[in-house]
Amino acid sequence: MKRRDSILCALLLATSAAGGPALAQGFPSKPIRLIVGYPPGGGIDFTARMIQAPLQETLRQSLVIDYRPGAGGTIAAADLTRANADGYTLLVANTGPFAIAPYLQAKMPYDPVRQFTYIGQISQGSYIAATRADHPAKDLREFIAWAKANAGKANFASGGAGTSTHLNGELMNAATGLSLTHVPYKGSAPAIAELLGGQTQVMIDSGGALLPMIRAGKLRALAVTGPKRDPQLPDVPSVRELGLAAMESVGFQGLVGPAGIPGDVVAVLSVALVRALDQPEVRAKFASVGAEVNPLPAEAFGAFVRAENDKWAKLVRTRKLQLD
Repeated sequence: MKRRDSILCALLLATSAAGGPALAQGFPSKPIRLIVGYPPGGGIDFTARMIQAPLQETLRQSLVIDYRPGAGGTIAAADLTRANADGYTLLVANTGPFAIAPYLQAKMPYDPVRQFTYIGQISQGSYIAATRADHPAKDLREFIAWAKANAGKANFASGGAGTSTHLNGELMNAATGLSLTHVPYKGSAPAIAELLGGQTQVMIDSGGALLPMIRAGKLRALAVTGPKRDPQLPDVPSVRELGLAAMESVGFQGLVGPAGIPGDVVAVLSVALVRALDQPEVRAKFASVGAEVNPLPAEAFGAFVRAENDKWAKLVRTRKLQLD
């Protein structure tokens, strides 16, 4: 039995044990709001749009995407903690606001481990380190050498302070001895525009954000941060191949709600998400942007997020990082 089939079977049994949709009181009986904490055009927006139609089909209800950008996704996450715990307000979670950003603030705006209901993971994927196509560096090792030779002139772009793109840049600094200046933007799309314009020199972001410009020949991929090469970029080395294993990281995306959603509602949503992600066309679209569909159920997803919190919180402490 394939792994995803085992997950779906387990979730179906959990739903049955919880009483199934009947115990969920006909859930869902009205449209569901799906919050995206970033502007349109970025990787999280891509994920929301990819799951919107198949979830609507499975749940037989509309999913209305609600863009709530700002502060690297933390505004939307904080708002979610105040939503009704009935399953009708969900959010596409990702590494930045759910494993990094809260630790960068003197007073945490929310507790990413305790203040949310983790419904299911959607995908995991390597990040890509990219620069302009006309940059002299052909891979990340060459870029590091260039940056050291041009100290004070190089910086890195991110989709906002506290995002995974920010912390991956800091991880690069820590792993290589660089001191690149962080230049934050309000989302990946404007950050990429400035990278293309030459205002910044490198960015480490998801395939969903960077691959279109790489394929168009406007950006050059220098390395991928996962443990193996990305099938979408077979000629681009991993950081481990380049002797930069300390830079390894993967990004996650998943579905979350406010803390306290009833277990039977969580089960219905988890089953619907796995069924949506099991559609071949959905998996193919995620693969096209370098993301591997990995539908962890609620408990396993929550455990994975806790481990990611431990990892990134340690980097924040080590680098003595804090949002202004």
